[in-house]
Amino acid sequence: ELLELVSKGGGENAILRHTQRNKKLFVRERLKLLLDDESFLELSPLAGLNMPYGDVPAAGCLTGIGKICGVWCVFTANDATVKGGTIYPIGVKKQLRAQEIAMQNRLLSVYLVDSGGAFLPLQSELFPDKSHGGRVFYNEAIMSAMKIPQVAVVCGSCVAGGAYVPTMAEEAVIIDKIGTLFLAGPPLVKAATGEYVSPEDLGGAKLHSKVSGCSDHFASSEREAYECVRNVISTLNYEPLPEEVTEHDGPLYSSDELLGLAPRDYRCTLPVKLILSRLVDGSRFQEFKADYGTTLVTGFGHVEGHLVGVVASNGELTHDASLKGSHFVQLCSHRSIPILFFQNTAPHAAEPTSISQAHSNRLKAQASMMAAVACASVPKITIVIGGCYGSESYVMCGRSFSPNFLFLWPNARVALVDSRHLTTVPQAGGSDSTDESELKHLKQRLEEESSAFYSSARLWDDGIILPQNTRKA
Repeated sequence: ELLELVSKGGGENAILRHTQRNKKLFVRERLKLLLDDESFLELSPLAGLNMPYGDVPAAGCLTGIGKICGVWCVFTANDATVKGGTIYPIGVKKQLRAQEIAMQNRLLSVYLVDSGGAFLPLQSELFPDKSHGGRVFYNEAIMSAMKIPQVAVVCGSCVAGGAYVPTMAEEAVIIDKIGTLFLAGPPLVKAATGEYVSPEDLGGAKLHSKVSGCSDHFASSEREAYECVRNVISTLNYEPLPEEVTEHDGPLYSSDELLGLAPRDYRCTLPVKLILSRLVDGSRFQEFKADYGTTLVTGFGHVEGHLVGVVASNGELTHDASLKGSHFVQLCSHRSIPILFFQNTAPHAAEPTSISQAHSNRLKAQASMMAAVACASVPKITIVIGGCYGSESYVMCGRSFSPNFLFLWPNARVALVDSRHLTTVPQAGGSDSTDESELKHLKQRLEEESSAFYSSARLWDDGIILPQNTRKA
């Protein structure tokens, strides 16, 4: 239901105004014309959900991955039906994440710009800091230096910060009568000089194609513009290594059964091999150290024909399990094998009042695995299939350990602690309070803030995926 809501952008009235009055294509229609097929992986579609910018996700842009002329691309497309494509803090974060993915995976970048620039009342949250709006332009320059091509289409109003995105791209297309490009529009000219100038005269397609040179290609229609982009990409000489065409089997068990296996009760541990048998090709899994540290499952399998190492939670991350995980991650790194992490943190038993030798040993072993995960120079993809609590988030390649991608199932929980294990409220000075109302309030807050939707709305991950779509994603 939430994904259906998001797919409507700013709502039906906004789409009608955008398509009928302004004669522009809806952003998702633009992508259909641009991509080889309609299947693409949309990133963080719920970013901004229920955040204080209105009733719809306020990112104001779509980001995703798809193929154009057979080349894998990351695209960032403004959705002008959401507040005129105005850029909010969460939208900046979304754009920066798309660029990070492009740099990390060396993926060609395509920008569809239709933006009113920064939302000025929130300028302190989206302009001045290192990871705010200006970083988008810095990244464009760095990506050019890395020889990662970037192509842009001016398919609407590009004002202020929005104007730099296409002008810093390697090649830019502008659409006649629709695309405009200026640092400040006609209203500001009128206010500053008293002169009235039309958007076309100030920054229209003809001006930027014939006079300023800001645009490299003139398109008389949107359809012509996206065909032009496809032609540009076909001449970039940026064909990544061809994908090996390998025959692969589907799992022996239906991926639809993952819906019935997604853990909703975190008081017990789900045998993770039930999950893996519905994800890997032919349900074949070559386990590593099968009888040692059994609360972590490690081994090799194939997904859609690609060899991967699997590191999957199967209970509490003990001393032995951590040492096993460290060994296996280093093995994958030496062999250049990508790693899939499946997080489902088991509930911890109550800690003893004094630190035991076993506890300190486990801490050291987990630190070793953290170091192995951080230093492994292979692609890493993390799926949170259940609970994700505390330090095990780091050990199992959570967001702060920079996985190439991090996805959640809708039932996932991400938090420092499991609220159900709180029996007292920690106080300064080491004393414990047992005030029931305070404890109840803290538990409610932790429950709300640990949901997959709270996480995804803030872009702490790359999106919520349905369990049965895990292989495809």
